[in-house]
Amino acid sequence: MTRSVDQSDLDRFRNLIARRLALQFEDGKEELLADVLRQRLVAHGSLSAAAYLASLAPAVDAYKEWRTLAGRLTVSETYFFRVWEQFHALAEAALPARIRVRAAVRKLRILSAGCASGEEPYSVAMLLRERCPELNSWDIEILGFDLSPAAIAKGEKARYHTWSLRDTPAELRDRYFRREGSEFVLNEAIRSMVRLEERNLASRALASAGQFDIILCRNVMMYLVPEAMQSLIARLSQSLAPGGFLFIGYAETLRGLSQDFHLRHTHGAFYYQRREESDQAPNDVPNAIQSSAPAAPLVNETDGARVDAVRRARERIGALTRDSTNRSAPAAELPELRRSPAGLALAFELLRHERFREALEVVPPETGSDPDAQLLQASLLIHCGDLETAESVCRRILATDDLNAGAHYLMALCRENAGDGRAAIEHDRAAIYLDGAFAMPHLHLGRLAKRTSDFVTARRELEDAKLLFPREDPARILLFGGGFSREALVAFSRAELRACGGSS
Repeated sequence: MTRSVDQSDLDRFRNLIARRLALQFEDGKEELLADVLRQRLVAHGSLSAAAYLASLAPAVDAYKEWRTLAGRLTVSETYFFRVWEQFHALAEAALPARIRVRAAVRKLRILSAGCASGEEPYSVAMLLRERCPELNSWDIEILGFDLSPAAIAKGEKARYHTWSLRDTPAELRDRYFRREGSEFVLNEAIRSMVRLEERNLASRALASAGQFDIILCRNVMMYLVPEAMQSLIARLSQSLAPGGFLFIGYAETLRGLSQDFHLRHTHGAFYYQRREESDQAPNDVPNAIQSSAPAAPLVNETDGARVDAVRRARERIGALTRDSTNRSAPAAELPELRRSPAGLALAFELLRHERFREALEVVPPETGSDPDAQLLQASLLIHCGDLETAESVCRRILATDDLNAGAHYLMALCRENAGDGRAAIEHDRAAIYLDGAFAMPHLHLGRLAKRTSDFVTARRELEDAKLLFPREDPARILLFGGGFSREALVAFSRAELRACGGSS
């Protein structure tokens, strides 16, 4: 029997889910919501949509139904050792750091928040057995929390099919699983290391303050309503020991959500480290972006006739920008700049007219407390050729907010100018990770890759730049675009792409 559901029923259902489960369902997922609502109406027999929705409002009385809905509405598809780069970073960077800190007490606490049917925490347990035999005598606790009771029940049985083991090395599969028909049953020694628990991550405290050394909360935030996202990160931060590590999904960032973490990049993975109580000094910043794997230098280290990065970019763009109509966006496109303090507004206007030294002179003296003003100052310093001072300004920004994509991009220019191509790459990658819609680091990274004949990377990044510049924020083009217009930057991206064998 099919039960009818109208738009008002669906909107009310969506709002109740957002309030109770903190799950976000955009318009593109309306059909899924409608299907679930119809199924629950059928299951409840005579209830109308209005009566059923009214029954959900008192959460205590509807506890059993909400548990059912949690299982129907959450995504539990995962597999063992999902995203190997993060597991490498966990094994070779995060775990050794926490083992050193916890050596005196010989205790380690790890949380898998949003663990689905247990594949992630069990993967961590296998990793500890394989890579950290010294922990066999330690007090180890690995917890897994998930909203779905069905997923937790499956995880407690620890019986999986081949699809869940698709990225598991054969030797680990043979060592830790036994085959029973079409299923693989997990070794009891690994199961005993993990405790799974049904828990709504969005509704209450996760743990006592500083309880965990490492938290994995991967591909959870993307399903939450915005206010729940920020609340969850605050509670994860509170639950994580100072210096502890947080791993989130490959497509997720903490940008705009928290100032409690340093960004880390090793083993091809981005992840986060909880700030220490006294971890505010600028000299901590050089380690905020790390790379354990050597990268081919993207700058000719023996070239003594080095030209600063911005001037070099402008020379290449110059042929594309001969007439005055190709300059940066007029002030009319930048209302947010007119709302800034008078000194900043004048500095931006002078920047628009390429009067860089005059602009630098009118940047307000209180710049040190305003990261946006500091970004303007650093950009102007680069235009004036003072990249050492510009780098110092960027380091000050990153000392308090190393999730600032603009500061990472300007640092990439400074590091390139200093001959440190590896760091330039890392800062460009950090800027892209933190804000994938930021066009300039894609263009810069593509040019760096082209210089070393890494044409696969060059084409990918230049293609992204070509597509992103038409939609780039006008204020960001003014601040980071080297004095050139949106059209010129698109044309330059196309020209560079053609030079790398791509299609413009």
